[in-house]
Amino acid sequence: MSNNPEILSVREKVGYSLGDLAANLIFQTLVSFLAFFYTDVYRIPADTAGTVIFTGGLLGAFVFTPMMGLIADRTRTRWGKFRPWILWTAVPFGAIALLAFSTPDLGEQGKVFYALATYTLLVLVYAANNLPYSALSGVITGNMAERNSMSSYRFVAVMVAQFVIQVLLLPLVLILGGGDKVQGFHNTMMLFAVVGTVFFLITFFTTKERIVPTVEQKSSVRQDLADLTRNLPWMLMLLATVLVFINLALKGGMYVYYFKYYMDADSLARFLDGIGFNAFIAGLNSLLTGIGLTEFQWPKDAPTSAFSLFSACGIICMIIGIGFSKRLADRYGKRDVFGGALFVSTLCLLAFWFFPPTGVGSVIMAYILHGFFYGITVPLLWAMVADVADWSEWKNHRRATAITFSAILIGLKLGLTLGGSLVAKILAAYGYDPDLAVQSAGAVNGIKLAVSVYASIPFLLCCVLLFFYRIDKKTETQIEQELAARRAGAA
Repeated sequence: MSNNPEILSVREKVGYSLGDLAANLIFQTLVSFLAFFYTDVYRIPADTAGTVIFTGGLLGAFVFTPMMGLIADRTRTRWGKFRPWILWTAVPFGAIALLAFSTPDLGEQGKVFYALATYTLLVLVYAANNLPYSALSGVITGNMAERNSMSSYRFVAVMVAQFVIQVLLLPLVLILGGGDKVQGFHNTMMLFAVVGTVFFLITFFTTKERIVPTVEQKSSVRQDLADLTRNLPWMLMLLATVLVFINLALKGGMYVYYFKYYMDADSLARFLDGIGFNAFIAGLNSLLTGIGLTEFQWPKDAPTSAFSLFSACGIICMIIGIGFSKRLADRYGKRDVFGGALFVSTLCLLAFWFFPPTGVGSVIMAYILHGFFYGITVPLLWAMVADVADWSEWKNHRRATAITFSAILIGLKLGLTLGGSLVAKILAAYGYDPDLAVQSAGAVNGIKLAVSVYASIPFLLCCVLLFFYRIDKKTETQIEQELAARRAGAA
């Protein structure tokens, strides 16, 4: 195997990271707003919306993702194995995302069929794009310090996309739709599709695959799958990924309901006024009006503004946490840093159970702390997956990067499917009615449980799994050194 462990340029790290920013403009919208879009915009019943998300997600997890893993590992082009897929899917990704957030009037059953068809297509193109993109991180470099650094760049880009979605999406929907959420979602997704396509192209043209298996290292599908079944670290990371993304989809999809129906609107308005947020927005609206942009006015709805501020604070702190991730991982090892930071972030989520509807400051402070500690873990999950691919090569003398990542992405999609469908199913189970301005006490309690107790359980289980994950700092170093020696000998 040939490998050049040179220090990666900032240009290549930034170029690679823009691919995740592009994908996450769509991905984060699915995580945070798909259930809301189906129930409150397209007016699909909550229980049915949950079934649509669950069905499409299962196809993505157990059909499309493993299929793409096998195909990508066997792709041979002058551009490499994985980069071509980023190029080939750039335009279809944006086009299908636009269709998925469109609202044709097809009748009650027709809308359900349309939602299922477009969501399934979106899951398919996401697999064809994001699986090769993720696997690319395992072949750009074999240097673990550079891999940690690249992961940090990548997940700063993810946080930027998350900031755009969680802070600005609802205001953008209202602004670009002139108050009409249906038209607003369509116009916003059109904007994301154009930006995402450009960023995917930048990723393709600025990255390079350096770790290339030799001819002698070819393996069959059966060998690749057998290697996975004997790879305990991979099994643990698969389960950990499922649990992490159940949490992200569940709490991410439920926060919009939490601010709209649980938090006290008058308390939110007073808090925003007290910290000067409303004065800032009034000045911004005045500035936009003064230059002729009369349609671009920030919404005056207190829950929407508070949700945007809440999300912004958490995401900014996640980015700060990401900045600490590489240094901590280089010193203490990925496993120990990931587990410790994840546990502290879980405690911050549990605190949400104790906050009253008027406790706006406490809610935001807890989310700030959660964001910082969770941010430390964000780059480490995918860096650990790349380490699992190295572990398999170290043990078996065969490398199958894409199928390793595809198996982990099965966990990601299964987690998103379970978490996203849980949002709609929990709402239905507790009696949520989108036609009511004020929800029942049972529905409000279900929303509160979802963002605190229910969201904490997956993280706590993930912390337990890490006690059995044996790739610590010492093992990381041993694997890196021995693989480097093998690759040098093969070259």
